[in-house]
Amino acid sequence: MSDRNRADGAPRDPSSLAPIGTLIDRLRRDCPWNRELSLGDLRAYLIEEAHELAAAIDERDPAAINEELGDLLFEAVYVARLASAELSDVPVGDAIRTVIEKMVARHPHVFGDEEASSAAEVAALWEQRKRDRAGRSVLDGVPASLPALVGAYRLGQKAAGIGFDWDAAPSVRAKVSEELDELDREMATDESVSTTRVEEELGDVLFAVANLARHLNVDPERALAAANRKFRRRFAVVEAELDSGVRDAETDGSRMERLWERAKREEE
Repeated sequence: MSDRNRADGAPRDPSSLAPIGTLIDRLRRDCPWNRELSLGDLRAYLIEEAHELAAAIDERDPAAINEELGDLLFEAVYVARLASAELSDVPVGDAIRTVIEKMVARHPHVFGDEEASSAAEVAALWEQRKRDRAGRSVLDGVPASLPALVGAYRLGQKAAGIGFDWDAAPSVRAKVSEELDELDREMATDESVSTTRVEEELGDVLFAVANLARHLNVDPERALAAANRKFRRRFAVVEAELDSGVRDAETDGSRMERLWERAKREEE
């Protein structure tokens, strides 16, 4: 049978994940490295591929998105295969049916009698339904494994869903200033005594900044990723201009600052 056709002669669905499963089965059978992979091993690869896809989305690069999305789908199907093998009590084969049922249940304003005319109303109704489930916290849906900045943003969203929030962005900005003042006080004390407190207060600053981003309708992870890319571009200019010979730390420090300011001006 041609690889492009099913047994009944109909064209294969180009969006089907089945060929990935077939490929994985072959790799598990014939490749010693793949045979030794465990579900725990795939966890790291899954996270890595998700971040690479996120970077491609940030760059708005269609070719890179296509490639990285394929890699992520491969890892997702691989997880399904190994979960079925290692955890016989997990009905991984029902994953697609389960997620469809879950999404339909989460959108009664689309598939049922509920009404919602804005994204904010949809979010509020969703949080209300979750609160109705006994023994569950509204924060349970935020995985502890999320990157901390994303986690802070999502925790703020969840708490806001039940009304625990600042009233507007200026109030959150005032909270950022308050946390910075507390950090300044800890930084002014003896370092050997205050290291733990400095870390705690810095964490509070970052948490407040994440929630300020939320009130400004800015994704803080995406904003920070953009700032990182900007730093890379400007620093590359500095590195390219530096002499390759013997350097004087003080002189080079001043020169790098001038080069940095020039890179900023040229970019702006």
